[in-house]
Amino acid sequence: MKAEEAKKIADQALEQLSEVLSRGKSEQLTSYLAMLAKFHRYSFGNVLLILSQKPDATHVAGFTAWKKLGRFVRKGEKGIVIIAPMTIKPKDEPKPGEDDKPVLRFRGVHVFDVSQTDGEPLPEPAEVAGDPCEYLVTLRAHIAECGIELDYDDLPSGADGVSRGGRISVREGLTPAHEFSVLVHELAHELLHHGEDRPKSKTVRETEAEAVAFVVCQATRLESGTAASDYIQLYDGKQETLAQSLDRIQRVSTEIIAALTHAERRDQAA
Repeated sequence: MKAEEAKKIADQALEQLSEVLSRGKSEQLTSYLAMLAKFHRYSFGNVLLILSQKPDATHVAGFTAWKKLGRFVRKGEKGIVIIAPMTIKPKDEPKPGEDDKPVLRFRGVHVFDVSQTDGEPLPEPAEVAGDPCEYLVTLRAHIAECGIELDYDDLPSGADGVSRGGRISVREGLTPAHEFSVLVHELAHELLHHGEDRPKSKTVRETEAEAVAFVVCQATRLESGTAASDYIQLYDGKQETLAQSLDRIQRVSTEIIAALTHAERRDQAA
């Protein structure tokens, strides 16, 4: 594929993504955000407690909270201990001049991760579907040619991929289409966000990386649906955010598409 063809594909895909973003949040994303709002936001100390006991925890709630979400803790599951505040009213009458306000105390309570429960499925953002075929293998090879290490371990809880500057980590067990999309997303971070021109805004960085992933997925005929727009809007990205970075997104998308199709032609000629 020539550079002009790759640029044309990028232009068309970005126009499509911009149009989807202009429609606002999808029904699937709205349901997902509504579900997240029902989960308590834990203090930093409790987050560390949770991860020390269950490093792979993603969505954590108490026994009763899970019941309200239509899920039930499986019999025999061990709870995750966190610290919860409680107020105790003094039993005795205060002496003259003393304060009779309730006293703050702390106690251990148990919560459970979603993986310890069964029941109604939780809403999830849309994911890329389809079969990347040989493009997934080609993409891995291209990442190596860029001098970037690729591994499948040491990921933060809940993350499918991480760009570390010279190294990309991806979660094992993803579908081929989702892995392809995550790899392109993290490669875009590597190419765009580890230099002096790195945008300060996380919203801008995530919009750029996911837009590149969307364009490349479109070029390889994967079905993105609302996956890219949902992801961008999770980071508060909008149509205007995308418009501000079009040149950067188009440049990196075109480079990746050209590299993938060049390798494809080379393999066919061999």
